[in-house]
Amino acid sequence: MTENKYNRRRIGGQYERVAGEYLTSLGYEIVEYNFRCRRGEIDIIARDGDYLVFCEVKYRKDSAMGHPLEAVGMRKQQVISACAAYYLLKKGLLDVPCRFDVVSVAGREITLVRNAFLYAGG
Repeated sequence: MTENKYNRRRIGGQYERVAGEYLTSLGYEIVEYNFRCRRGEIDIIARDGDYLVFCEVKYRKDSAMGHPLEAVGMRKQQVISACAAYYLLKKGLLDVPCRFDVVSVAGREITLVRNAFLYAGG
């Protein structure tokens, strides 16, 4: 792994924890960080009331690379959806209501978009 890739992963992990603390302050219960399967990864899985929430966390230190929310395009939504479907099947939670949230961290500003996208699977 290159130094740059390692550094990005380390920084990403730090901001996933920041996002997790933010979600906890809003009443979410963190179930798991960094769920991985063959199709990809989900940054945070949490409970918000009756919902199981699959959260993508995006960080940008400034706007030079665009707003963090712009980085959750259709391809990323498909990966998260596939991972979520696998998680629900693996855990036997097919009857649990779920949704997809995105937490963006832009500099020091944290933004939560609840129900940011619909299931994008096939």
